[in-house]
Amino acid sequence: MHLTSSAARARETGPGQALAVGTTAAPKLSRLISYQTVSSRDPGQVRIEEFDGFIDALPELFPLVHRRLSLERVNGFGLLYRWQGSQAQDDAGNEDGATVPAPLVLMAHYDVVPVEDPASWTHPPFSGAIADGRIWGRGTLDDKGSLTAILEAAEQLLAEDFVPARDVYLSFGNNEETAGDTAEAAAALLESRGIRPWLVLDEGGAVATQAFPFVDRPVAVVGVSEKGILDVELSTEDAGGHASTPNRRGATARLARAVTRLDANPLPAVLPDPTVEMIGRLASSARFPARLVFGNLRIFRRPLTKMLARMGGEPGALTRTTVAITQLQGSKASNVIASRATANANIRVAVGESVAGTVKKLERIINDPSVSLRVVEGNEPSPISATDNAQFTLLERSITAVFPDAVTAPYIMLGGTDSRRFTGICDAVYRFAPFRMGRQDRANIHADNECLGIETFGEGILFYARLLRGLGAGQ
Repeated sequence: MHLTSSAARARETGPGQALAVGTTAAPKLSRLISYQTVSSRDPGQVRIEEFDGFIDALPELFPLVHRRLSLERVNGFGLLYRWQGSQAQDDAGNEDGATVPAPLVLMAHYDVVPVEDPASWTHPPFSGAIADGRIWGRGTLDDKGSLTAILEAAEQLLAEDFVPARDVYLSFGNNEETAGDTAEAAAALLESRGIRPWLVLDEGGAVATQAFPFVDRPVAVVGVSEKGILDVELSTEDAGGHASTPNRRGATARLARAVTRLDANPLPAVLPDPTVEMIGRLASSARFPARLVFGNLRIFRRPLTKMLARMGGEPGALTRTTVAITQLQGSKASNVIASRATANANIRVAVGESVAGTVKKLERIINDPSVSLRVVEGNEPSPISATDNAQFTLLERSITAVFPDAVTAPYIMLGGTDSRRFTGICDAVYRFAPFRMGRQDRANIHADNECLGIETFGEGILFYARLLRGLGAGQ
């Protein structure tokens, strides 16, 4: 049954509804925050019993979801729910060749990054404290907030006997912060069954405020692609020896020279097409003189690219492949000359570039054959999903219904998400967390005092409900 009456729509997006919905669901998110589902490459930081506890709590918190949706475990601790759509039910058992519409996949992950210093938090990081109009704790924004909002939206719709027009899969990962192979296994499982999703939606963008200079309106940025992630080890070797008798141009000196050359010679700046579209969509909401520039990018594209590149940080990262030296290692003793020195370069490969091409550019910049480069791990940039299709239109309409003050715009994710594992089976993969996030909220992700406003949480629940209602088999 599809609720399309004006009364149903009022319940969905009426005044004050977000706060009421968020207040009702806040204790559920609070409970799930309390499970310390830390994902780490250090096995000593991973507590399997916390993952078991999290999974065991879900049927209690969302009984209708677990009564009416099928659930299977993927890769041990991944969760894949199937909500059968109305057309799939109608066509079950038919032999007339009717085509069941391709499904929607909603993604989230419930693992979280470690906490460095619990004492520096206003509320304990795994308390799930509800205070000052917010839910506090590690994972509220990344990414248990989205997971809980998805399940709460489904729970409320099931209570109304709503059936989606097409199948809906809920794919929840347990190791997005590290390996990400659970999402890869989920995508492979769907592919093995001949399932190619119509739309995949994961975390990523948000309804961002204070994010764009000269733009006062909130901007709902929807990731249409994401940069590749590449780790390259730079290494140099030398004879070593006692620190009292050093030679010039030892391993550490040559490594340091390579690092400073990379720092002094950033890779070329280019403004990719999705970023150009994003800026163009902001033109009507920008103040002068940005409105003039944003609205005439055929003229100002090159100077704007140069300006953003010079700004560095997030603006600069929009324009180029970035290189950050994150780890350095030399001798293990203070009085021993290193016989081998290494540095790790964490690189975010721009859309339009490649892993192999990036490594060649690094070699040219370093210009020293005694410095070896080794690819530790590398993923190519994701394909670009379209913005002129029915899928993006559905997302934009759902955003506008819940966030009428926001401008919807595509963008390229600077970080990585589990959704990149689904690009091989779906051409319409997007990244958007339906929460308002100011500058401080974004800074709190992976940092101290991560929290989510109760009303903001409610808006996220309403967004997913609106998205599911808007699913039409004819789209």
